[in-house]
Amino acid sequence: MSTTPAETLPLTSTSPCPCGSGRNYGQCCEPIIAGTTPAPDAEALMRSRFTAHVIDDTRYLDRTYLPTSKQNSTDEHTPGTHKWTKLEIHRHDANVRPGVSHVDFSAYFTQEGQAGVMHEKSEFEFLDGNWIFTKTLRQGPAPIVSASKVGRNDPCPCGSGKKYKKCCGA
Repeated sequence: MSTTPAETLPLTSTSPCPCGSGRNYGQCCEPIIAGTTPAPDAEALMRSRFTAHVIDDTRYLDRTYLPTSKQNSTDEHTPGTHKWTKLEIHRHDANVRPGVSHVDFSAYFTQEGQAGVMHEKSEFEFLDGNWIFTKTLRQGPAPIVSASKVGRNDPCPCGSGKKYKKCCGA
């Protein structure tokens, strides 16, 4: 699913949401980030986390990441060096196990004038009534699965009707 580029700051409730959902920020990620509405699923949490990166809301990012969710957040942080520009959700696998979902996405950015993309598959858990990012399962695109190897006694893939060992495999 392709999305539109994120809007630059300042962001208002009527601005298009940076996550690219097609809705405005006030109807999409703003209530999730503000904590007034829980994310309904892992994809919504992923979208809100992308938006939090766009607006540099590290408190929200800490709150929605399992290893840092129970720690007190501080205002001391280094602003990100990436300018996040677009989010593409490739796949949302809901309930791969009870209360666990996966989201495969690409997040586009610029850094020092250079364009880049971060492709990742992440795991999310539904804990205490809220979705939370638990870990990265894979960085980079999904591996390409090649066709199975042709056996010696299989029909030749060239379509000759002969066994592979008597045709192209000779």
